[in-house]
Amino acid sequence: MTATTPRWLTPEERRAWLAYVQFSTHLSDHLNRQLRRDAGMTHADYTLLANLSSVKEHSLTMSELAERLKITRSRLTHAVTRLQEAGYVDRREDPSSRRNQLAVLTEEGVRLLEREAPGHVEAVRRGVFDALTPEQVTQFAEIGEAINAALQRMDADSDEREALPWRRR
Repeated sequence: MTATTPRWLTPEERRAWLAYVQFSTHLSDHLNRQLRRDAGMTHADYTLLANLSSVKEHSLTMSELAERLKITRSRLTHAVTRLQEAGYVDRREDPSSRRNQLAVLTEEGVRLLEREAPGHVEAVRRGVFDALTPEQVTQFAEIGEAINAALQRMDADSDEREALPWRRR
């Protein structure tokens, strides 16, 4: 077995990586604080509800939702149970497959999103887009799309597809 030399980050790559780590942590905190203060929920719960609101009939199978959110099915079950108790989500059997359950956004969940979306969008705008020029917004989108595409290819090519967190129970 031959030893390989690590592909260390260049100074500019390191600068970019550390900036990403810092801003993603800070942005996550900023959005969580805004949503906890204004809606009494976490950004993760808001994102779950927003995903359901963006699809036909406001419903997804639990497996589809776990994959969209990139979380384990167990963690999703806990989140859906919490949101179900709050009246924002319902769980139903999937009529097309008795093995699946559907997570369904309720009317109360729709009303919550309609009420809270303006404040959340303003927090996103203030935390991200107000700091960027229009050209930087385009670059930011292109960078995010490129990284997401690379990660999706890596997931698809992986021999460990079953080990992906959202496939675990």
